[in-house]
Amino acid sequence: MASERKKVVIVGGGITGLTAAFYLQKEIKQKQLPIDVSLIEAKLHLGGKIKTVSRDGFVIETGPDSFLERKKSAVQLVKDVGLGDRLVNNDVGQSFVLVRGKLNPIPKGAVMGIPTNIAPFVTSGLFTLTGKLRASFDFFLPARKVEGDQSLGGFFERRFGKEVVENLIEPLLSGIYGGDIYHLSLMSTFPQFYEIEQRHGSLILGMKKQTPKTNQKHEPKRKKGIFQTVTSGLQSVVEALEERLDLVKIKKGIKVSNIEKTGAIYQLELSDGTVETADAVVVATPHYVIPSLFPNEKESLAYFEKMPATSVATVAMAFPEEAVPLSVNGTGFVVSRNSGFTITACTWTNKKWPHTAPKGKALLRAYVGKPGDGAVVDQPDEVIVKTVLDDLNRITPIKGDPLFSVVTRLKEAMPQYIVGHKENIRNVKTIMAEKYPGIFLTGASFQGIGIPDCIDQGKEAVRDVLQFFNMERQA
Repeated sequence: MASERKKVVIVGGGITGLTAAFYLQKEIKQKQLPIDVSLIEAKLHLGGKIKTVSRDGFVIETGPDSFLERKKSAVQLVKDVGLGDRLVNNDVGQSFVLVRGKLNPIPKGAVMGIPTNIAPFVTSGLFTLTGKLRASFDFFLPARKVEGDQSLGGFFERRFGKEVVENLIEPLLSGIYGGDIYHLSLMSTFPQFYEIEQRHGSLILGMKKQTPKTNQKHEPKRKKGIFQTVTSGLQSVVEALEERLDLVKIKKGIKVSNIEKTGAIYQLELSDGTVETADAVVVATPHYVIPSLFPNEKESLAYFEKMPATSVATVAMAFPEEAVPLSVNGTGFVVSRNSGFTITACTWTNKKWPHTAPKGKALLRAYVGKPGDGAVVDQPDEVIVKTVLDDLNRITPIKGDPLFSVVTRLKEAMPQYIVGHKENIRNVKTIMAEKYPGIFLTGASFQGIGIPDCIDQGKEAVRDVLQFFNMERQA
């Protein structure tokens, strides 16, 4: 093991950067590693898009609200920071798609919009007879071998037709990535669907084979959902992380303006006029920030200049429960792009997460902002709230105004993995590794935008740093 003291600077205090700092510190403590760590965040708070508002007994997430339980890294991190006793799963309920002004249940057995149970799909009001017949082509269309990448939208439309994509698949997938699925990369988002097509031809039959069979008469109904969060809000995880970073020097409200290589050492120029030196740097910022950190690498980082990021706004509104006539077992809906509504989705948050609202109260969270049509995000709060209420009243009448509302704008918050993303990222990382050994680019712009994906990337950055220093990491 190397004994010379090393310095690591982590640029960016979102969940990726925080995770890297936390698990690097853990390695340092366990093995008495000779490493000093600094974390520099441009904003005055850590956590990136993660923020929780607690008001009048409501727990309101203004950014991400949960994570998939099956992706174990997020669950493990929550436990590692001492909040495991606050983990809860979402309540199971019916989700809907708004099509032609009507809320239609998502067909049972649909996985990302792909049916594994034919009867609910055939009887669904989401599609016309023509649309259903076109979707049946999936049973007969052969697999198409594609060299390189293709768009999500193009792939699914070839298998199921335009109507199924527009009325089911696109609303669901756009809700995850906040983008236009006809520009999003299949191989960077859902490569498993391409693999299923290559193995089985039909996606329906392939998904059906992969879905565990249950005996409906004897199998107990699942009582909890597949997502988890913490009852105190996800910001409490960020705060717990910050409290535990006792070996990490944290600077908030300070930007890194330039990173320069001098011999084997990196000089980081900061907005407060100071300079940080480092032997290794973990860059966990949005992709569009990175070119400004390396002004001499415009050609190497050209992909980041053209890689888009979409903006969205969320509107959380509190009501007396009797003011909002919600479906008894419903938890929310997404909106078909051709439905003529400004909102793209709405979660009946108190139904999905009962801990988020006091008894007798309802909490709704609506989303606005679409790729290529994000003007509403820049409107004043009162305009956005009125727009959302007008849309909701067209769907189900709401009595009176909200008790209060919380509007949050997430500007350029959703990095878009456009077609060719995986190869472009691989090329960028290869070039940067050759020119700047010890610089590690990571975060939501690279290999997954969900909380567990970012945590995994933070952990991977720790492995990369220790390997670079030739300091063995524990298994």
